[in-house]
Amino acid sequence: MTSEGRWITLEGGDGSGKTTQAELLAEWLGARGRTVLRTREPGGSEVGTLIRDIVLHHRGEIAPRAEALLYAADRAHHVATVVRPAIERGEVVIQDRYLDSSVAYQGAGRVLDATEVRDLSLWAAEGALPDLTVLLDIDPLVARRRLDAADKPFDRLEAEKEEFHARVRESYLGLAAAEPRRFLVVDATRDPEDIATLIRARVAVDL
Repeated sequence: MTSEGRWITLEGGDGSGKTTQAELLAEWLGARGRTVLRTREPGGSEVGTLIRDIVLHHRGEIAPRAEALLYAADRAHHVATVVRPAIERGEVVIQDRYLDSSVAYQGAGRVLDATEVRDLSLWAAEGALPDLTVLLDIDPLVARRRLDAADKPFDRLEAEKEEFHARVRESYLGLAAAEPRRFLVVDATRDPEDIATLIRARVAVDL
């Protein structure tokens, strides 16, 4: 691995295990002498925390386009104030969700134009794309059972119907197929250590 800064994002439906894999990858990279910054969208900055509370926990309706714009606003600030500076310092950024989430959730889930949603995010982030995106693929019904077992309140997106989450999954797989060099798709129902091994192997090659 080089000492240059790198950017890895984790994507997938709610309940796919992104947090677990982010922790395992950060530990592995740290043991190899890399400085790691873990972050997330929305909520990876002070401004983002405020936006996260709106988009995930607001009790009233949010119009789909307004929701997409809120995510883009968070993304613009997050990339400018957190991600880019960390990469410039030579750190490895491990991020839970990025623009692919907006394409999947607001584009496919909310049935907006996916190209417009992606272009909005790219404009907000000045064209920034990760070095590697790990997609933890999972059947929405399996993911729902995991979330039920966690026994905690659902946020606005987790609470959406099965059809919504099926569209999100299909969109994710389409994004990965369109950009195979950037994406690593992993079956999220595999043992977490097996998943971590696959991710490490790809990171070792790419970074």
